Amino acid sequence: MKGEARKILEDLRQACVLVIHPRDEDAATLVDHLKRLGCEVKAAWPMPAALPKDVDTVFLQVENLSTDGVTMLLADRDPAIIAIVTYESPIALKAIIDLNAHGVISKPIRPLGVLTQFALARYRWGFEGRLTAKVAKLEDTLKGRRTVDKAIKILADLNRIDEEAAYRMLRDQATAQRQQMVTIAETVISAQEAMRNFGLTIAPITRN
Repeated sequence: MKGEARKILEDLRQACVLVIHPRDEDAATLVDHLKRLGCEVKAAWPMPAALPKDVDTVFLQVENLSTDGVTMLLADRDPAIIAIVTYESPIALKAIIDLNAHGVISKPIRPLGVLTQFALARYRWGFEGRLTAKVAKLEDTLKGRRTVDKAIKILADLNRIDEEAAYRMLRDQATAQRQQMVTIAETVISAQEAMRNFGLTIAPITRN
């Protein structure tokens, strides 16, 4: 357990945080506490047009939030977000949901609770990132499988062989050329499509 706790604290210390909040006592309390935790902290107000390149965690006041401003801020970025709220109003709750906030802290800001929400937000952010990567990998695998299946059917039709034999043909070519099967499959499909674009067709092989 102690080892896991150290990992959590080490992750927090490696974070680069941007606090977007009016420059008042709450902002000063939050910034000072985050610095005491050991992470790199920047403060900005009003909301900047874009995130600094190294920022991976944002503490953001959601009252009077500009949707367009947030869209510009998070363009092509996916930081951990901790929303800062004054009241649990419907507007604030909608902003939290729209932001897909990973954590929430309420005002007036007190050091107690910041560490918990910070750690929770970083954990959720990391989990979502890993899950997104797994989904993307699975989608690539399925796409590659469909590409290989399409190439197998093309080879089977052209060579008048069954799909198992066409699969072996594709596999043997990939092995011989030291390339992935999906790469060879894409070449087969591209060749057929190129011929079609020229109004040409490849006649199936006639086997005696």
